[in-house]
Amino acid sequence: MKKKFFNAKFYRHDDATEMVVENGKITHIGTGLPKCEEEIDLGGKLVLPPYVDPHLHLDYVYTGRNDGGKIKSGTLFEGIARWHDIKKSQTREDARERALAAIREEVSQGVQFIRTHIDVTDPKLLGLEVMLELREELKDTVTIQIVSFPQEGMYAYKGGYELVEEGLKMGADCVGGIPHFEWAREIGEKSVHSIVELALRHDKMFDVHCDETDDPMARFVELLNALVMIEGIGPKTTASHTCSFGSADDAYAFRMMSLFKASGMNFIACPTENAYLQGRQDTYPKRRGLTRVKEFLEGGINVSFAQDSINDPWYPLGNGNLMNILDNGIHLSQVASFEELETAFNLITYNSAKTMMLDKEYGLEAGKPANFIVLNESSVFEAIRKRVDVLASVRNGNFLFRRQEPAYDIPLKF
Repeated sequence: MKKKFFNAKFYRHDDATEMVVENGKITHIGTGLPKCEEEIDLGGKLVLPPYVDPHLHLDYVYTGRNDGGKIKSGTLFEGIARWHDIKKSQTREDARERALAAIREEVSQGVQFIRTHIDVTDPKLLGLEVMLELREELKDTVTIQIVSFPQEGMYAYKGGYELVEEGLKMGADCVGGIPHFEWAREIGEKSVHSIVELALRHDKMFDVHCDETDDPMARFVELLNALVMIEGIGPKTTASHTCSFGSADDAYAFRMMSLFKASGMNFIACPTENAYLQGRQDTYPKRRGLTRVKEFLEGGINVSFAQDSINDPWYPLGNGNLMNILDNGIHLSQVASFEELETAFNLITYNSAKTMMLDKEYGLEAGKPANFIVLNESSVFEAIRKRVDVLASVRNGNFLFRRQEPAYDIPLKF
């Protein structure tokens, strides 16, 4: 059956007001399209492709209070130490219910694509087994990519390398790593070499927690970029966080940005989490904790925003609302001129989809799956300015949910 969604504004299609969907795919986007068997009025609202969260830890969610919520330093490294103890007590049922609740929170706010890092520094690989099951169960509602991620280090954790590889054999989509957590610079460099080697051997994408530190001399992103340039696999590569690059001097940074552009490597910034974690030892001025988002955008380097954490040992807040992530990110990175705002949604849609290599199945184009969301505004500027909610989410041409616009019981009188 053909459906026509009409009376809408379509992101990156300035003149279009209608979309025709057949057999779960977009057939046309334009104006004055022929009548269809079912016609759905979208009330003049803004239509975007679904939100994409390219960096989330679904095995950690809602564990922020499991140790009494005791936070002393509030740093990344304290969070890892706290998780080391918390994960020992998790059960399969607990891990499943927490992950489901977080996925539900994200999907209910317009997310349809998630890349999740799952800690494999656990001989039981409990979290990974649970997530592999959920990926299959929920595939008609949400697309999930899984990163085989050694939270306690590929080499700092005994057998970490072998566990990462086992995770890939079990079905993880990406290789993960955390070189700045290894016990020495040389071991961190060894882990970067190992990440690339595993990705090549198993033909996987890879996503590295890279230089998530305030140390301006952290250089793991430089090595990662060089290795992927040599192999010609930049588009399959993601450097997440790269907080230290926001503290690097300009001479180094601009040299590296030319190399990042050449490699085609992707970057992910986590605005709320890293603003909370980084700069803990700074007095004033206090760093924002973000990589050079504005310069990446200006230089044509693919960068996107992500939630990262939802109430876990690293970050007490988070709720899967990517509009909130976008709002924080554009403020912290000062990407909020009128011109920049017109394309700001790319940071949680198209740029993220490129990072996850979803190009063939993502976007508002004829021939693509009819996956999209409807925001409670009619323009990009007003949607961002007002931080509006998602009114509807459509997957393969069918509503995942649709809600009414908020209404007053007692209206304001002026």
